[in-house]
Amino acid sequence: MATYEYDCPDCGRFEAHEPIGTAADTHECPGCRGQARRVFSAPHLVATNAPMRRARALEERSADDPAVVSEIPGRRAPAPAPHPALSRLPRP
Repeated sequence: MATYEYDCPDCGRFEAHEPIGTAADTHECPGCRGQARRVFSAPHLVATNAPMRRARALEERSADDPAVVSEIPGRRAPAPAPHPALSRLPRP
């Protein structure tokens, strides 16, 4: 379903949800039952979950202001030893 915006001369703007491509030029106003004309507005692109918003913000920020290191990073901690029981599993 797509969200279409209409402007009622008496009540102001409101949104209507209809299948894509089926929006009429006019729609009945839910407040006064008069005819409202369709207006074109920006699409609603902010309906993403929080992790996706953070990832996009980080990606946009790194494009203009990449992280710069001033020294060589330290050595990584060694990987933990595997569990002893895993050594008895058959190997391919």
